[in-house]
Amino acid sequence: MDLHRFLDRTGGVLALVSLTATVVWGLVATDRLVLGPRGRLLAQAVHRATAVGALGFLLVHVSVKVTEAHASATAALLPFVSGVRGRDGLIALGSLAGYLMVLAAATGALRSTFAGRGSAAHRWRALHGCAYAAWCAALLHGLNAGRAPARWVTLCYALCLAAVAGALLSRLALARLAQGRRVPDHRIRGRRGRRPEEAGAPPAAREAPVPPGAPDLARPRAAHGAPGRHR
Repeated sequence: MDLHRFLDRTGGVLALVSLTATVVWGLVATDRLVLGPRGRLLAQAVHRATAVGALGFLLVHVSVKVTEAHASATAALLPFVSGVRGRDGLIALGSLAGYLMVLAAATGALRSTFAGRGSAAHRWRALHGCAYAAWCAALLHGLNAGRAPARWVTLCYALCLAAVAGALLSRLALARLAQGRRVPDHRIRGRRGRRPEEAGAPPAAREAPVPPGAPDLARPRAAHGAPGRHR
């Protein structure tokens, strides 16, 4: 089997497997309960590397399919132009998945631009979350758009589905566990605005009442000279 034929049969599968790894490692990198800082950095590095691999296999897959006349360039570049039903609709679904992958990758590369800007961070999460939609569309496209999948292809797709489902359920479980350990915000705000005795501080930390006319020892006195040299 030559390289061209190999890529024709496996390019789409490799793109989906790489995209699945990207989604899974992206979910792993968000964990702050189990992973430490180094672990999160490693997960983010793997997440970025698999994303680059997914884009590379996507480019190979589209190029081979257009070259082999399995799909027209118009159908590959413009989703739903050739139709929305049957095989044309499934090809358009794959094209849409490709654009969503590119959008997710672009927002990942520009993450520092959106960091720490309030509503901009929420918009970044929404745009970067297009990777989930891309994965779903790619899965449907791969199973139905081309020839009948071989057993190993179906097994790869089933493993991809199980990996994403497992990573997503694990993230939700860890997020719920972390939320149960977190101190409620209203309790923190209430403690910051209360006096020591109201916040449950020990009696030694409470301030004693100051008699009228007594000097305020909490305020620093102005120095009139060096210590021990007063006249």
